[in-house]
Amino acid sequence: MNGESSPSDLDLDLQFGPPGYARVALRGWLTAQTTVNCWDRLQQDLRDRKLEKLEVDASGLQICGEAGLALLRYLNMGRLTPGASVSVTGLEAGLEQSFREFTREDYEAFRPPTRAKCHPVPEEVGGVVRQAAWDLRQQIDFLGSVTRSLLPTLLKRKRMRWTEVRSVFETAGANAVPIVSLVSILVGMIIAFEAAQPLAQFGAQIFIANMIGLVMVRELGPLLAAVLLAGRSGSAFAAEIGTMKVNEELDALQTLGLDPIRFLAIQRITAAILLTPLLTFYASFVGIVGGVLVALGLGLPLSLIFHQLASALNLSDVFFGTAKGVVFGAIVAAVGCCRGLQTQEGPSAVGVSTTRAVVTSIVLIVIADAIFSILYFVLKR
Repeated sequence: MNGESSPSDLDLDLQFGPPGYARVALRGWLTAQTTVNCWDRLQQDLRDRKLEKLEVDASGLQICGEAGLALLRYLNMGRLTPGASVSVTGLEAGLEQSFREFTREDYEAFRPPTRAKCHPVPEEVGGVVRQAAWDLRQQIDFLGSVTRSLLPTLLKRKRMRWTEVRSVFETAGANAVPIVSLVSILVGMIIAFEAAQPLAQFGAQIFIANMIGLVMVRELGPLLAAVLLAGRSGSAFAAEIGTMKVNEELDALQTLGLDPIRFLAIQRITAAILLTPLLTFYASFVGIVGGVLVALGLGLPLSLIFHQLASALNLSDVFFGTAKGVVFGAIVAAVGCCRGLQTQEGPSAVGVSTTRAVVTSIVLIVIADAIFSILYFVLKR
């Protein structure tokens, strides 16, 4: 083969001289493939040696790639021989310059972070409590700022950006009609099917209409509209504002003398308060239609179904469901905007804010719904 070495050829000569001294001579091709075997052999042979001085002779290298250069840097920093002085000699001019430019400080700065140590339970609990207190303070500050800015902004037409409100109304409301329709009609049908057989045992299938009307208008209509709004639009609010914060656009607004809460959050909260009752009414209506279709399939006459619905529902039920929609809409929009403003730095920050917005919105919606149910029970006694 004309005496030439191939890319797979690397000769490693490791010699141990006087106590505490070793010499490594490398000849041939130190490429990505040969570096692995060389690195493993050096780790095995030098692991248990108590060395004070290590000399690395690289004058015999014909080729030294980036992987090989990394090995030489690792050796030179004493990572394989702690406590020993290491010298690397014989590198050609170009490699020598690259080799010298990479210092121990560079290695420490760019090395992957080590796994965090486990902390004691009290310390973990304290961290969680501290984070929860900080988050609560941020939410109270945000709620106070919104309350202070909402009414003056609504009363002054020039301060309220109604074009933005209409845009949010369309993207979060009108564009959500298909998914709300699908989910609501399926939920209405499921409830009717699940109730049909138990009620048939008592000869009371006609009360399917009563149940589906009360359940959809009082509970599931507002809940479905709010949960879908949280997953679809609340997350979008958090992502939009979070991206603006990561890109330092919010800092630019403040530099221009514009309050991000009044400029961005008020419009979204106003739109959500206006559109959620409409989505609630629509979800309740479509859910009732789904239940009515099941009742018709069971052989119940349409006139009797309408009579049962009219006798079961009254204006207070409709008002109750609409009031829930207003509160749920305010919760979804406020949480989405608040989480967006809380976005930290980093590539995953926007995703974290979006997830937190959806989870917090759903939890608060369920809590608010429980409070509404308790109040309705107390007031009806």
